[in-house]
Amino acid sequence: MVSRTGLRIGKILGIPIYLHASWVFVFVLYTLSLGWQFSQIQPKWSSTEQWTAGIITSLLFFGSVVFHELSHSMVAQHYKIRVVSITLFIFGGVAHIERDPYKAIQEFNIAVAGPIASAFLAALFYAASILAPSGTVWETVPYWLAEANGVLAVFNLLPGFPLDGGRIFRAIVWGIKKNYFKATKIAGTSGRLVAYAMIVLGAWLALGMKGYLTAGIWLAFIGWFLLNAAQESVAQVAIRETLSGLRAFDVMSHEVPTISASSTLEDYGAEVLRTGRRCHLVLMDDKLVGLMNVHALNSIPRSDWTNTSVQAVMIPRDKILWAHPDEPLLGLLERLLTADVNQMPVVSGSGDGTAQVVGMVTRDSILRVIQTRTELGSLQASR
Repeated sequence: MVSRTGLRIGKILGIPIYLHASWVFVFVLYTLSLGWQFSQIQPKWSSTEQWTAGIITSLLFFGSVVFHELSHSMVAQHYKIRVVSITLFIFGGVAHIERDPYKAIQEFNIAVAGPIASAFLAALFYAASILAPSGTVWETVPYWLAEANGVLAVFNLLPGFPLDGGRIFRAIVWGIKKNYFKATKIAGTSGRLVAYAMIVLGAWLALGMKGYLTAGIWLAFIGWFLLNAAQESVAQVAIRETLSGLRAFDVMSHEVPTISASSTLEDYGAEVLRTGRRCHLVLMDDKLVGLMNVHALNSIPRSDWTNTSVQAVMIPRDKILWAHPDEPLLGLLERLLTADVNQMPVVSGSGDGTAQVVGMVTRDSILRVIQTRTELGSLQASR
């Protein structure tokens, strides 16, 4: 799915709102399309009125998408689930939550909130268009927004995971099966079927129906995106299931290599080449002062290695990310990915100067566990 990247445009209810780069493309596309539509249905308007209406309608539509995502977020917050951010992108928006719900009813209520919010806006805009003078901007813009929000509500109710309808479907299956992982797999299969149907329908419209080329391509493109999103979501849940019950202690290496703070980068490079170890704790007078890795080494020009000490480029102790032996492995992997680091020392205390380093966890060690458990699961299933 879309990551929390892009331009931050503000904060609503304590939730940061981001614009993904793809949003600019679709905003321009919507505005051009709306400007052309308004020129056809309201030929008496001036060009300025037509294009101004197009821009205002596009902005209000994306505001409607934010409202849709905020509705999910408010229900999630009601269940004490922190909402990290909301990102607007090419296909609308997505709310990033810190964790999945613990109960099926929570999943159902969070998912259904979005379509209900869009349906509410559709009714609100439709009422505004009825009350407005005929043929004016105040009638045309709300009417288009009513239709758009209605389509948004219906589309999101499709049982195509991870659309809202797919999550509602998963919640229902979860409630019946009492198994989150099985429900996700079933919902993922439903999502793939819906995605394939959209791709086939889009191709048929584009190639077999005159005048539907753009609509067909767009529908197939959405289907392709939904297919990838469904596969990614199921894969993420599979990883969660694979790592369930495992902790840092289970996969950490008990051998923690060290290097002297006074060593040169030339010496450190030679040590890395000799042992193949990519991360070392840095010691000074037998005290831990930092962490050194290949990434930090490569940040210095090769010509300066001889005259530069490890201490000059290491990660200081107060900036090292620490793991604890009993930390769940899934959360640890998420921290590694979020911080974009490849390893974390495991400490038996608080990570301060008195803490005892008992091991090292790396991304590679976690990925090996995932691969091994996946292969073992496949072998067991084939018997």
